[in-house]
Amino acid sequence: MPDATDQVQKTLEAIIDRLNRWKQPVIVGHVVPDADCLGSMLAIARAWAGNGVVPRVALPDGCVSQRLGFMVEAAQIPVATAEDFANADGFVAVDTAKKSRCNVGPHTPESWADGRELINIDHHSTNTRFGELNWIVDTASSAAEMAHGLIRHSGRNIDSTVAMLLYCGIHADTGGFSLPMTSPNTLEAGAHLVKCGANVPLIGEQLCRSQRLNEFNLLRTIYANTRLVADGRIAYSTASYDEITGAGCAAADIDDQVGVPRSLQGIRIAMLFSEGNPGKIRINFRGEGGLDVLSLAQQVGGGGHRESAGAVAEGSLEEVVKRVVAMATDYIDKECSTV
Repeated sequence: MPDATDQVQKTLEAIIDRLNRWKQPVIVGHVVPDADCLGSMLAIARAWAGNGVVPRVALPDGCVSQRLGFMVEAAQIPVATAEDFANADGFVAVDTAKKSRCNVGPHTPESWADGRELINIDHHSTNTRFGELNWIVDTASSAAEMAHGLIRHSGRNIDSTVAMLLYCGIHADTGGFSLPMTSPNTLEAGAHLVKCGANVPLIGEQLCRSQRLNEFNLLRTIYANTRLVADGRIAYSTASYDEITGAGCAAADIDDQVGVPRSLQGIRIAMLFSEGNPGKIRINFRGEGGLDVLSLAQQVGGGGHRESAGAVAEGSLEEVVKRVVAMATDYIDKECSTV
C-alpha cells in the first residue's frame, strides 16, 4: 500500500467503516473504463459482497471493451440499474478525477449521489476531490494498487478472483511493471496478489495475447496511420469513426493502442486520435524520457498524469489532429529548449 500518514490512516479507517455499514453500495469508475478502473471497481465490490451486502457496479451498456470482458465475467458482480442508483446507501468512485467523468450512463440523473456519501479513491494529480471522503495518492501506480491496500487494510478476503482483478489493473497501468510509476510498493502488491492466487500466465494471455480478429484489424489501421513529426520527437496515429466501426469495433475498444506510436525509438510524445463517436475526438497522450504531457493535455481541456494523459475535443478528426499536433510541436520545442 502507498505510504500511509496518520491522516491517510484516518481516511482509510473512515472508508472501511462506511463500506462495512453499507448494504447496497454502487461502485462507479470513469467513462471508457480500462483494466485499472474495472479491476478496482470489481475487486472492491467483490471484497465487500456477502452477509447481506450486495454491491453493484456502474457499467452502462457497451462501455466495456471486448478485450476486458473477461474481468466482468469473472467478478460476477451485478450491474447497477436506475433503481439501484436510487436505492444505494452510498457510492465509491475509483480512478476518476472529476465527478463529471463518472460512468453513470446517459439516463442517470445528475443528482445521482445527492444526500448520500460519495467516496473518492484515485491516483490522478488532477483529482478535484469531489467526494465527502477523498483518498488521493498521485504517487500510486494505479487505482488497483490503492484498492489492494484498502482491501488488505480492511482484513477482507483477497480470493483468487479479487487477486486477478487487481493484478490486471496494476499490470495494465504500469505497462507490465515497466513504467516510471512502478515502485517497490507496486512490486510488493503484485507479489502479494500472486500469492493470493493471481494467475500470471493467464492474465498475460488475456491482456496481451487474446486479440479478436476485429481488434487486430483495428490495430492494422493504427500502424498504417502512424506518423512522425517534429524531427522524430512526436509520433501520432489516428482512427476515424468509419475506420473503427469498419473494423468491427467501437469506442470502448480504444484503450492502449497509443502504445503503437509510443513504441517508436527516440520519440518524446506519443498521441492517438480516435473518433469513437462522430465529431468527438479522444486524444491519448504519452510522454517518454520524463516529458510532462499532462500540461499539454490540459491545454485541450484534459487531465491525467504527468506522463499519461487524455482529452476529448469536438470537431472533425482532420481539424483536431492539425491543431493538436501543432500545439504539441510548439510545446516540445519549448520544453526541450529549457533542458
